Amino acid sequence: MNTKYINLIDQTYYFPQEEFDLKEDSLQFHGIDLMELIKEYGAPLKFTYLPKISENIQKAKNWFAEAIEKHNYNGNYNYCYCTKSSHFQHVLDEALKNNIHIETSSAFDINIVEKLQKSGKINKDTYVICNGFKREQYITNIGRLINNGHKNCIPIIDNYEEIDLLSEEIEDDFKIGIRIASEEEPKFEFYTSRLGIGYKNIVPFYEEQIKNNDKVELKMLHFFINTGIRDTAYYWNELLKCLKVYIRLKRICPTLDSLNIGGGFPIKNSLQFDYDYQYMVDEIINQINIACQEAEVPVPHIFTEFGSFTVGESGGAIYEVLYQKQQNDREKWNMINSSFITTLPDTWAINKRFIMLAVNRWNDEYERVLLGGLTCDSDDYYNSEQNMNAIYLPKFKKEKPLYIGFFNTGAYQETIGGFGGLQHCLIPSPKHILINKDENGNISTKLFSEQQKSEDLLKILGYHDN
Repeated sequence: MNTKYINLIDQTYYFPQEEFDLKEDSLQFHGIDLMELIKEYGAPLKFTYLPKISENIQKAKNWFAEAIEKHNYNGNYNYCYCTKSSHFQHVLDEALKNNIHIETSSAFDINIVEKLQKSGKINKDTYVICNGFKREQYITNIGRLINNGHKNCIPIIDNYEEIDLLSEEIEDDFKIGIRIASEEEPKFEFYTSRLGIGYKNIVPFYEEQIKNNDKVELKMLHFFINTGIRDTAYYWNELLKCLKVYIRLKRICPTLDSLNIGGGFPIKNSLQFDYDYQYMVDEIINQINIACQEAEVPVPHIFTEFGSFTVGESGGAIYEVLYQKQQNDREKWNMINSSFITTLPDTWAINKRFIMLAVNRWNDEYERVLLGGLTCDSDDYYNSEQNMNAIYLPKFKKEKPLYIGFFNTGAYQETIGGFGGLQHCLIPSPKHILINKDENGNISTKLFSEQQKSEDLLKILGYHDN
């Protein structure tokens, strides 16, 4: 009988895959021996595999380049990274090796931009697309950046007051974009996004606040779909509505020359993941080209804002199964040596699923289990893989340690989890390792942060030594 864990994976998925392979009975991730990583650093641990960031950026750039050439599209493509997905310096340093631009969402993002500019990692030709509802400090910081000569900083107008607020801070002329308040997918609890200005109100808004304003130049229309770029009737319908607005605006606003199709690409969340990126890019370019040709207006330059797609597939987390609890005659709980709520909060907050695989013991028999975290919260569990009704792992044996890995966790988990701060039930943040690969394929690792100690948490809580 095929009762081994490796048999289960073979029968369920195509394996090995581009990033996953086996060495004897242990999992390899992009050629990284995960058991060697565990032997060196212990578990739990988190890691960031930096080369994956550049790899995904270059893939997207190539998809757009091919589509632009195929359709004789007379516009440029600009790749922007959404810093909110991961603000860490090692992430920005890797991403910026690829001649990209930046999208910001709050005041402190601008301080990061200024640091990057000072260090020479970006220059004043780098586009800085400023999204989000802009409070006083965000307005002030945007104004400072533009006043210091960063003319390619483009605030995206989110409401009717922002142009006046920006005009008070910015000394000279400046460029802006307008965000469309897109209609949400029918399954949402509300019909229209809280962000941006409604489809029907954009042209009147332009005529009232921008057309005769000599200080402001409209350059960009910003179109964002919360569910991301997917091959659905909903997405294509919203894109066509956006293009109608672009065409109407372009006819009365010669300076408008860019369309930002925000809303990112999905990332791999299962070994059965199937998404035709090239087709989607090709069809987006085709639809924009057709709409503009029929309306006899110039096509826009294309901007995208990819956050999770940029950094998500670079991250991973590894835990050890500490103990197994048989709670009734059919439920076995494997207790990990960390917490899902604190280290992978998206699994708890929005029921997000990541790729989950055993790291070792692939030649052992498997069993059906539930996974539980260390907190005393009943919601601290992970109970299903994306394409199964339950989790199957090598059988728990106290004398044979079992390690499990969650992959493609690199976007949002640290910021949502409050990296370096308090965690639920004071569960410490695990070690974080940076992994790189040189041009000869040699892998190197570096400790980015140690596991939190009790002193770190006590200091935050105010228990200072006298």
